[in-house]
Amino acid sequence: MISAGSRPAGAGVGVNARGALLFGRYAFPPNQLGYCGPEDNQALLEYVSTRTVDKGLLELERRFEGAYPYLCLIAQANQIADPFDERVVEAYWIGNGLLERVDAASFYDSLSKRFRPRMKAADFQWLAGKLELSARPHHNFHVFDIYTRGGLMRDERATIALKPMDSCRISWGRVLDVGNSELRVERQPIVLQGGKLTLGQSEIRSVKRQLNGLGFVEQVEPGATVSIHWDWACEVLNERRSGRLSAATLKYLTIANQTI
Repeated sequence: MISAGSRPAGAGVGVNARGALLFGRYAFPPNQLGYCGPEDNQALLEYVSTRTVDKGLLELERRFEGAYPYLCLIAQANQIADPFDERVVEAYWIGNGLLERVDAASFYDSLSKRFRPRMKAADFQWLAGKLELSARPHHNFHVFDIYTRGGLMRDERATIALKPMDSCRISWGRVLDVGNSELRVERQPIVLQGGKLTLGQSEIRSVKRQLNGLGFVEQVEPGATVSIHWDWACEVLNERRSGRLSAATLKYLTIANQTI
């Protein structure tokens, strides 16, 4: 077992341990809602908030059938042995150069294996066409172009709509106020404008920071940028990483709009 205890994030922790913890930050919010992953979301929260990595955490995270295969695909394309390598995890949730090494043929094979059996032939043909538009295995591509159509949400009542799409994507917001369990942030939602998806005017909203004293954003000040998933603050982003997330989001909105 690797435990970071009270040390600064990453201190004395191997790259793969940091990657597993990073994955958990983003995986917990939908897991808590019952949308994906195993049922023991409390264990996941405790592992990540205490920065503890062991076999149990890895077993939990491998059961995220929506995200984990993408990590494997990215790792294989980059000749990285561990899918929980921090660079791989960041590529999927935030975006980085590793995505560009995933060729269209490998991505097609992965999508075909995972989604063709769940989708109508016309729907899969529609999805496969996205690869010609330079789609890559980023979480926001998954949200904008697969989401419920791929049958990955446990909630069969879920529909493709702006509100769940906006919540499920990885977004970012500027912190205005810091509370014990919540942050007030300024954030751009996804809206429909002229029949196309786009980022709307900034709005102020509250996002979760902690649950019963456990959370992922311990030290944050007004003015900082945080990543957000299903109304949870996942981590503080520097300018470089928030810029990559913004660029990836705009890219995959553009790809989604080709077929709206």
